[in-house]
Amino acid sequence: MTESSDTKTLEAKCHCGSVHFTIDVPVSKLPLLTHLCHCSLCRYGSGAPCIFHAPLPKGIDLNFVEPSSESNMSSYGINGNEKAWNFCSTCGCHIASRGPPGSVSWTVASSIFLDAGDYFDIRKHIFSKSTNDGGMAEALTHTNGKEFIDWNPPDDSPEAKIVESQAEVGEDGRERLRVECQCKGVSFTIPRPSQEIKEDKYYSEFVSHRDNKKWYATFDACDDCRIVNGTSVVGWTFIPLSVCEPRIGDDLLIGTAKTYKSSDNVVRSFCGTCGATVFYSHVCRRPSENHHIVDLATGIIRAPEGVMAENWLTWRARLAWADSGKKFDSKFTEALQEGMKKWVLKREGEIEDYNIG
Repeated sequence: MTESSDTKTLEAKCHCGSVHFTIDVPVSKLPLLTHLCHCSLCRYGSGAPCIFHAPLPKGIDLNFVEPSSESNMSSYGINGNEKAWNFCSTCGCHIASRGPPGSVSWTVASSIFLDAGDYFDIRKHIFSKSTNDGGMAEALTHTNGKEFIDWNPPDDSPEAKIVESQAEVGEDGRERLRVECQCKGVSFTIPRPSQEIKEDKYYSEFVSHRDNKKWYATFDACDDCRIVNGTSVVGWTFIPLSVCEPRIGDDLLIGTAKTYKSSDNVVRSFCGTCGATVFYSHVCRRPSENHHIVDLATGIIRAPEGVMAENWLTWRARLAWADSGKKFDSKFTEALQEGMKKWVLKREGEIEDYNIG
């Protein structure tokens, strides 16, 4: 379809470019209402705190730009294979969810579109109760002067059932925190910072200075993470790779994990079956053969208390790479930054600004 005064062509692309398409949307339908889905499927299938989804008007299809094609996406069946969760087979970027086979029914990830801030209206949370603690929805309550819609199914509805996580202990009898993607193809645990970690000159930089039983965490709005994850923000905590159980090698491979080199110095991993982001590894975080800090996606952490894992993590108020986020979508990024300041202030009683590592 050629763009006319009645339609607007929007372009989307993942980080590696293997998935590249356009959509032609009637101008009367713009901006597209975009919801942030906090359900367990979206969190465990992406590794992000939530998914940024915009249902396309009925009949609008994805027009792939050659050499890209639909075959460059992997699909993970959901709801008894009634719907498909699609992600780039190469870089793992979440692209869209598709309706029943044979239908033209797409719900796209708004974060991978060029100029998304102009054509996608982010102002609705769904399934926030699924998080147990409110998750990012508790921090993101307003944007552009408007209050967020917060929709949840009736408490007695089957849809309202929460996927509960259980406390775990290791062979040493000490606490462990489960990390597991949607399909369970990637699954391991992490411990609390040990005395050895706290006494290590390098590793101790990633142990919370407010509570040395916790690791640091932050939300990240950088451009690369956005189009590798398919979400406008991702949560990271920072851990020595060596503490993971079972042990994970420097190649980041475990179970169904695949890796993608997003730059000369960065390797990322994601589940090859469901697409969840798992790790980010930068060469600067490997100062010696015996030290390797990785960023772990908080969306696949299974903390019993909720998705923010507050019993395990100390969250920094300041977003990482906020300037990048503001260039992409200033209204959303500024709203989340302001919300995180309030969220941290409520819990800590003060807002400290600090670098991690």
